[in-house]
Amino acid sequence: MNELRNLLARPLARLVLLFAIALLLLLLPARKKEIMADPATAKGSSEPAATGAHVRVGLVFDVGGRGAKSFNDGASEGIMREKSELGADVQYTEPSGAEDREAALRLFAARGFDLVMGVGFIFSSDVDLVARSYKNVHFACIDYAPRPGAMPDNVAGLGFREEEGSFLVGAVAGLMTKTKHVGFVGGMTGPLIRKFEAGYEAGIKATCAECTLHAAYAGTTPDAYRDPAKGKALGVAEIAAGSDIIYQASGSTGHGVFEAVREGNIKGIGVDADQYDEAPGFIVTSMVKRVDVAVFDTVRAVQDRKFTGGMRVLGLSESGIDYVHDGDHGAGIPADVKAKVEALRADIVAGKIAVPSK
Repeated sequence: MNELRNLLARPLARLVLLFAIALLLLLLPARKKEIMADPATAKGSSEPAATGAHVRVGLVFDVGGRGAKSFNDGASEGIMREKSELGADVQYTEPSGAEDREAALRLFAARGFDLVMGVGFIFSSDVDLVARSYKNVHFACIDYAPRPGAMPDNVAGLGFREEEGSFLVGAVAGLMTKTKHVGFVGGMTGPLIRKFEAGYEAGIKATCAECTLHAAYAGTTPDAYRDPAKGKALGVAEIAAGSDIIYQASGSTGHGVFEAVREGNIKGIGVDADQYDEAPGFIVTSMVKRVDVAVFDTVRAVQDRKFTGGMRVLGLSESGIDYVHDGDHGAGIPADVKAKVEALRADIVAGKIAVPSK
């Protein structure tokens, strides 16, 4: 303390110290604004990106995060393509629980990102809520479930006709089963996963009227998508009931289903993306949902100033849904089975077959 008093007693030292304090006070407000806006890029504008400009995308993954080689990973592939082809500045987060979803969306919006996207139907109400507070920011939600009332103009709801792809893999199961018993393991009970089951059952019945479907769900909350132990238990039970092919639509819970498939020496069907590598030799096909295409197209629309709110639903006719039937990962499907399934695909696209969704 005495040393500081002696220093301040010297005129030149006192002048230098006062100048340093003044400079610090001058810089602090600007630095604070920069941190709040975006510590990574030092930008905070909420105006849409100009044509050709690099857009800033904030992506919030569904529960379970990446790594299940399914839904979230499809979105991840889309953002990687955005970075390489569009030069987009992409940042993402994986919420640990329900209470983090709105906060993550709001953080990206407050930082002035051009597009904020939630991956999963459970984000629907959170996206609507935050979008109404940030009307100059574009929002999108994969598997958006419309809520009561008007949909915000700055929200793009991206949906899929999963029942159509599920019909095709159901047809594969119906044509390939030897026991005439097939299984289905869903994640959270509700309208979304029910679409998978309904389409799958219709495809089975179209090719094997005498087949029996054994269906079960992992739970009634979003945690049902990240419970491999429950998935394995359900898979084991369906194998015990005679199922020799099981289709899973349950996020990372599917890891347990595939473990049961391997141990039971039967066949599995993956979901959302090509999941062959999850159990090589045991996954006969996967229902592929082109989440990557939906994500990429939405970012490109923002960059080109062509973003429009409202629902966009992709199915077989829009190439937004498919099943794995080519290459090494589709080699387990006999040629005659592929031919019959492709004929069914053509009938769906032509409107000759109406696939149920519930």
